[in-house]
Amino acid sequence: MISVEEALEKILSYVEVLEPEDKPILDCLGQVLAEDVYSTIDIPPLDNSSMDGYAVRAEDSYGASQSSPKNLTVVGEVAAGSMPAAEIEPGTAIRIMTGAPLPEGADAIVQFEDTDEASRRLSHSDLSQIGILRQVEKGLNVRYRGEDIARDGLVLKQGKVLRPSELGVLASLGYSIARVIRRPVVAVLATGNELIDIDQPLAAGKIHNSNTYTISAQVLRYGGIPNILGIGRDSLESLSGKIEEGLSSDMLITSGGVSLGDYDIVKDVLAKRGEIALRTVCMKPGKPSAFGVIKKVEGGKEKMVPHLGLPGNPVSSMVTFEQFARPAILKMMGREDFAKPTIQAVIEEDVINDDGRRMYARVIVTRREGKYYARATGPQGSGILSSMVKANGLAIVPENTEGVKAGDIVQVQMLDWSGDLM
Repeated sequence: MISVEEALEKILSYVEVLEPEDKPILDCLGQVLAEDVYSTIDIPPLDNSSMDGYAVRAEDSYGASQSSPKNLTVVGEVAAGSMPAAEIEPGTAIRIMTGAPLPEGADAIVQFEDTDEASRRLSHSDLSQIGILRQVEKGLNVRYRGEDIARDGLVLKQGKVLRPSELGVLASLGYSIARVIRRPVVAVLATGNELIDIDQPLAAGKIHNSNTYTISAQVLRYGGIPNILGIGRDSLESLSGKIEEGLSSDMLITSGGVSLGDYDIVKDVLAKRGEIALRTVCMKPGKPSAFGVIKKVEGGKEKMVPHLGLPGNPVSSMVTFEQFARPAILKMMGREDFAKPTIQAVIEEDVINDDGRRMYARVIVTRREGKYYARATGPQGSGILSSMVKANGLAIVPENTEGVKAGDIVQVQMLDWSGDLM
């Protein structure tokens, strides 16, 4: 057996970053930018107002107060999307809306609340004059040209993960298309004679194929595109045919068929088609895992498709995916942040580790009085998929220990965050 770290290092050494593609920006959410983005414009393009109010010369407000307003002559109005028709001269003001360009001669915006406009409207007074009720300084409520993004400046660096904010910036620069590292297509194959499709009635000795759906959902969650191959039966012919179907994808993930049983023959098929880089990992659940590459000739060239063989037990499959498939998918997408978010938590009960492997215990993490606490979801068998439903984290019990005691501090890989954990 090799350690989790050694297994991950080995897997990632066989995985390459995929090529870039050009896509509409809204389709790029979560993908990695494949090139630097520079601005060809200033944002904002002109000095403009950040408030509804009056554009003035700051010095015309000096000495103004609630009890002693400074009255200015209103010489115009400007809305967002239009240009001022007049300039600001001493003793004048222009009514202005948020986002409207700053008139020539103005150097501050007095918001409506700091003028007597409301009282003038109530009393039907002359609005050709406005009373300024406070002294303001130059630059108040003014957004300057290029203060957000300057022309010719580097805005987004290659390798940036595109979130809604980055997509908004691209849109503000006039980009409708972005160049990003493409998402990997991941073939998903469940194996075993005991499996039937989820829309088929259960027969004696059969179980529904849940692994295809948990694995495919994990692929989707971390940015990949699942290519569902269905069920491979426990024969060289069936598995070879299904695996051949998956070799058009960027990666193949199988579940089942990698332990030591008489019918666990996925590893045998792999040995014939390519190279097996690892067979067992010092972890629980998930010991019987396999990784290698499958060779395929395509267009006269040999193609190497990474293959990850997950255990057949549903919890083992999901936990192993988190440790190995997730980082591999992220690397293919150009990501560099492979680690799961990890916290320190107080374990609330004893957890026994009886065979020396690193244990990933399904736990419920809560936050109380500024500390994180973790408690097991219940029975920890590798076939109890409901334990993953209840869990929001995986408590790590180190290898070569007998477990942890209630009150000990443990590392927890977080599967999910919720508001009550913040």
